[in-house]
Amino acid sequence: MSHHLQRLAFLSTHSSPLAVPGTTKAGGMNVYIDALTRRLGRSGRRVDIFTRRDDPDLPAVVPLDRNVRVVHIAAGPPSPLPPLGVHAVEAEFRAGVQAFVEQDAEPAARGAPYDLIHSHYWISAVTGMALADDWRRPHVAMFHTLGEVKNRARRAEREPPLRIDAERGIVARADRLICATPHEKSFLVELYGADADCVSVVPGGVDLERFRPAPPSHDRGRARRALGLPAGPTALFVGRLERLKGVDILVRAAALADVEPALSVVIVGGDAADAAERARLRGLAEGQGIGDRVHFLDAVDRDMLAQYYRAADVCVVPSYYESFGLVAVEALACGTPVIATRVGGLQYTVRDGQTGHLISWRCPEPFAERLEALLANDDLRARFAAAAADSVQRFDWNVVTEQIVDVYEDLLERHATGAASCHAS
Repeated sequence: MSHHLQRLAFLSTHSSPLAVPGTTKAGGMNVYIDALTRRLGRSGRRVDIFTRRDDPDLPAVVPLDRNVRVVHIAAGPPSPLPPLGVHAVEAEFRAGVQAFVEQDAEPAARGAPYDLIHSHYWISAVTGMALADDWRRPHVAMFHTLGEVKNRARRAEREPPLRIDAERGIVARADRLICATPHEKSFLVELYGADADCVSVVPGGVDLERFRPAPPSHDRGRARRALGLPAGPTALFVGRLERLKGVDILVRAAALADVEPALSVVIVGGDAADAAERARLRGLAEGQGIGDRVHFLDAVDRDMLAQYYRAADVCVVPSYYESFGLVAVEALACGTPVIATRVGGLQYTVRDGQTGHLISWRCPEPFAERLEALLANDDLRARFAAAAADSVQRFDWNVVTEQIVDVYEDLLERHATGAASCHAS
């Protein structure tokens, strides 16, 4: 371990790693921060994760793991805010971080309390740039999703110019950008003008101890009954209930698919805050004549989620865009084939024709065709399942953490020689 890298500040302003993944504004990024910081902490490094207080009952500091703390900063009302509302209180959030550090740090460390700042999402990176200037420490930024790419992936729900402009400013000034795939790096270079030397590609990770294949004696039908689900063929969706996730494509595909016995769809994600979107999707299912075959469940904890993956015949990821696509990786790690849209990181995680299918059209018919073919062919499903878990070993969190630490240490070495920013090289 480098003697330089002892303390890190993680910024996750708009979304806490303590939030349940699959609920509003909590997804793969939350899982990422939780998993990475735990491993950094267990390796002896100290990590503080700063996030905005969105509930008045939250303690100021919550220990997450050995050497890892979640620090809740008061900025705006102690209640959930949309991303632009969080951005509007960015200066208050930044001042809160600085005040916490002044009070918490050893006197000698108050000028530069951390060796490095790692920001997650554009709102956090705005704060990260300012703190990096104040503390004169290197700043690593991860976007997790890019506004310009989301706008190109969908017609409605445009990301605001404020976000795009902020992302461009971050790309121009961050000491290093980390992204999950070569595809995302190409977007940063081509759409945002990033210097390719400033962008490190490190994939997301998956917890292979939790998400692992069932034993050979596992019976998916019995597993479904144990979860209170119909025993017949089952397609699973996991994630937030938002239009970008393409859940309506799956619902329409299930209505078209000629599967015997009839196909059930299990949608795991969302909570009470997603009542309107859930009602829309339920209405769509009823309108398609399959209301009794589409089952909605609130987001579940990670251990229970692994049981759902292992119980399903296939996991469907019909997103309009995914920068990495953690759900697909988790499903594959559990030995469950994946049918996904050929977009973003899904092109790197799902091996078309080996561990599942990639579909180039965002419409239900090709999804229905693939569902029919996969569910009718036991040998094909077994072959995909056998290859699935091996295909995601490269995403083991221990491997990914080592790669992230390599990026940090390279940056610290550059900083020590006065050339932290790759823009200046």
